[in-house]
Amino acid sequence: MWDHGGRVAIRVVLAEDSYIVREGLEQVLARAPGVEVVSTCADLDSLLAAVETERPDVVVTDIRMPPTESDEGIRAAAILREARPEVGVVVLSQHDDPGYALALLESGSQGRAYLLKERVHDGGQLAAAVEEVSRGGSVIDPKIVESLVRARARADSSPLAELTTREREVLAEIAQGKSNSAIAESLVLTKRAVEKHINAIFMKLGLAQADDVSKRVKATLIFLSRTDGR
Repeated sequence: MWDHGGRVAIRVVLAEDSYIVREGLEQVLARAPGVEVVSTCADLDSLLAAVETERPDVVVTDIRMPPTESDEGIRAAAILREARPEVGVVVLSQHDDPGYALALLESGSQGRAYLLKERVHDGGQLAAAVEEVSRGGSVIDPKIVESLVRARARADSSPLAELTTREREVLAEIAQGKSNSAIAESLVLTKRAVEKHINAIFMKLGLAQADDVSKRVKATLIFLSRTDGR
């Protein structure tokens, strides 16, 4: 299909499980010059099927849809990176969680955009992102960039950055006030393994010289100060 300027319109498949939001986004895109919505769908499977039948230039997708309502938009982008690398993907989210953005860009930023739904009501930002990813470019909402910078600053300055994944899990259990035995049961570890992890945690957090109760309290405070978003 051609737009009013004589250019080939950018073909878009739109995926959003909320009917009202989907209709709203479709109207926003319909008003954008040079954009044609060729299919709308409400879940991951129908999105992937529509890509096969409609061969769009760009997919605009919600981040959470059936079947799991978790990260379908991110998964769709990863699948299309392998199966249809020429298809651009714009992921829309209600959350400025930098983890989603990092997951989206894990296999490269080419042809990928991450926007917050709150920013796209006027259509200008959404249409610009659709056009950009159709050319192989990338767009990340400025608010997401700010969150990434804050997260990186916290990670770089926090002693928790030194902990392994398992040590973080053990510390999270400590922060819930659990005993070593309860932690061992929860994480399916031996009590001896838990003790070794806890000793390593205290060493890395600079708490080796404190008494045992104080160590657990201070470790919990460090854990909470890192995870409460400040």
